[in-house]
Amino acid sequence: MNSSEISGPQSGSSRDLTSLLADPPRERADAARNRRRVQEAAAKLFREHGVEAVSMDAVAAEAGVGKGTLFRRFGDKSGLVAALLDDKERDLQERILSGPPPLGPGASAGDRVRAFVAAYADYLVEYLDLLRVSETASPGARYRIGAYRFWHRHLAILLAEARPGADADYLAHALLAPLAAEHVTAVLRECDAARVTAGLAALADALISAPAGG
Repeated sequence: MNSSEISGPQSGSSRDLTSLLADPPRERADAARNRRRVQEAAAKLFREHGVEAVSMDAVAAEAGVGKGTLFRRFGDKSGLVAALLDDKERDLQERILSGPPPLGPGASAGDRVRAFVAAYADYLVEYLDLLRVSETASPGARYRIGAYRFWHRHLAILLAEARPGADADYLAHALLAPLAAEHVTAVLRECDAARVTAGLAALADALISAPAGG
């Protein structure tokens, strides 16, 4: 997606966030078909057996492609997982940029922060295993992912508006910290998803509602 695809007037926030989105690379038709076959095969195997239990060899066999083709295209399992998540991330990003409020433009900054946390929590719970592999592929992997930079910038812009004078960049990192897949995986051993989601909403509300200078 590029800025010309966002209809209507854009806020500074929309322009800033759009600059973080990379357009998908152009593909030959045969390469696109192979990619779809691999992604469909991986999604099926991950759904049936869990991400950790599925090898790249198993994905290649299910997709009917050579192992060399699979590794050249995706590198390793974390690269394959990132490709599976890409469409899901783009959907949420587009809803943030041009969807209806309060997730999209048109609501107060505080309400948009609350809406983002709720929407991301739902996305996180649904794709938790995939996100965990992507975010823990190597030390600090989560913070190098392009999507993280998008989420962080979105929150930083909104928090600067909701909390004038606060360190919005840091607060955005702090609000994203409990949304890490590894953290939520551990917490879900003690709390169900509804409790986690409610706790995240309460945390966002407390952060937005804190007095100026607090």
